[in-house]
Amino acid sequence: MKRFVLACVALSAASLSAQSRPAQGRPAAPTAATQRPLFDVVEATIPQMQAALTEGRVTSRELVLLHLARIATYEDQLNAVITVSKTALAEADALDRERAAGRVRGPLHGIPVALKDNIHTTNMRTTGGALAFKDLVPPYEATLTKNLKDAGAIIIAKTVMTELANWVAGSPTPMVGNYSAVGGYGMNPYDPRTDPRPGFNDGRPVMGTGGSSSGIGTAASFWAANVGTETSGSVLSPSNQNMLAGIKPTVGRISRYGVIPITADQDTPGPMARTVEDAAIFLGALESAAPDPNDAATKLCTPPANRDYRPFLKKDGLKGARIGIPRAFWYDAFTIPGQTTPRGGLNAAQKASMDEAIAALKREGAIIVDPANIPSVVTADTTRNFLLWNTCGGVEDRKGHNAGCSVDFGYGMKRDFNAWLASLGSAAPFKTLTDLRWFNINNAPRGAMKYGQSLLDMSDEMDLVADKAKYDADRAKDIALGGPEGIDAVMKAERLDALVFPGASGASLSAKPGYPTVVVPFGRIPNAPAPALPAGFNAQMTPYGVSFAGGACSEPRLIELAYSFEQATKKRVAPVLK
Repeated sequence: MKRFVLACVALSAASLSAQSRPAQGRPAAPTAATQRPLFDVVEATIPQMQAALTEGRVTSRELVLLHLARIATYEDQLNAVITVSKTALAEADALDRERAAGRVRGPLHGIPVALKDNIHTTNMRTTGGALAFKDLVPPYEATLTKNLKDAGAIIIAKTVMTELANWVAGSPTPMVGNYSAVGGYGMNPYDPRTDPRPGFNDGRPVMGTGGSSSGIGTAASFWAANVGTETSGSVLSPSNQNMLAGIKPTVGRISRYGVIPITADQDTPGPMARTVEDAAIFLGALESAAPDPNDAATKLCTPPANRDYRPFLKKDGLKGARIGIPRAFWYDAFTIPGQTTPRGGLNAAQKASMDEAIAALKREGAIIVDPANIPSVVTADTTRNFLLWNTCGGVEDRKGHNAGCSVDFGYGMKRDFNAWLASLGSAAPFKTLTDLRWFNINNAPRGAMKYGQSLLDMSDEMDLVADKAKYDADRAKDIALGGPEGIDAVMKAERLDALVFPGASGASLSAKPGYPTVVVPFGRIPNAPAPALPAGFNAQMTPYGVSFAGGACSEPRLIELAYSFEQATKKRVAPVLK
């Protein structure tokens, strides 16, 4: 058992029992603390926790202890945590004193939450999952960390993640989702077993956990909600895979200062929670009241009044809303004009789930526009077709072989990662991406690069001066195909409020121009990988959600639609842990 889990067990048991233990030498006297039942944190929402705190049915200290007890009980099974905060109880005590004095900072006051381990904290290490940073305590907090603390949230832990947000190893041996040299493999709570298939039985989960962020601990009620980060799918995909509500915001709505980068062009933090309401509350706390001088992109979107998204939680939000169905590729297999091979499409179980979702949208009064195909997907112009324009991502896309793909990630990683290292000052273990690559090579026997580092190699070969023209052209094309020739074009033509995508499948389209998406828990479908799992394995059903996507800064309307859909369907079920 991990040392920190043993510490959690001891701390939780001692502290919880102390609440009802009589002072030595005196008989126990009945008190409110000893007589009231313990609050049940499993599937508890943020408003439910806040109500219990307000009514005196629980304290922030007790909430922390109850969540630590959950971690202690199930962490060995799920591996959701890289680091547990040593200061969480002291922070809870301080917030309890504030509450007793009549000061409540807002809906997150005294609520335990978690951060992805690429987000700076100064009371816990920030590893990015990389062995090179396993002992790094940054010299400054992320802006979003400060925002959460100012809102009264208690950052109880740092979550597992795919190492460096999955920009380490691509083809020929791509890194497994939620694997890192520091954290190992995170396991999906809806089927927390390892993959038994030959060639896949290296400890990885049999049910995928999603993108580089982790929704494991939130799904298992280790904390109320968590912050992920997304460059292309890493908030939406783990939310989808763990039956969570996730908000991937417009790039710039939440500051990226103090977050280990891939590329500032597409990186964004985002909230992951068990309900749309919780995610909306969390989003408001993450957003800054004014633009962050350390992140120029934060000037793009204006926060709602008081940074409060709760006014957009309307049960009738779907009534009269025009919802587009991007049928070609995302729902139905599609052959690009002039090509011969069909692409995309849903399998029978996925189709059944989305048919049910569309029927629910209609029942709630939405106007379904079907098809509402993406122009950059159905175009016959092969030089402007989104499906034919991928992100360079492995040895086959190395320098000199990258004319047909975007170098945005590779170029942006070298530019922004080196700048991030410089921001650490004397705390930085080295100065450049090249240094990191050599560290991994020299520490390969210690597990520093289990799947190789083809993506880091590809990034490091970029010349930030000589390759800038290629980068600029690729970046402009990325934005155009996702935005003006993609989402913007169809939404304007069909006067749409949102596009609805199956699961997290629309993530890469929205990510290119930096547009927002909200994913909502909905269905469960068979976990049927290829090659097939062995007979008798009895694979559990995997979560499958519904995503609402729109244009820049459209989070308020997307939250309204997503909340209305969630309230009409209420399909989330908790994982059954043993």
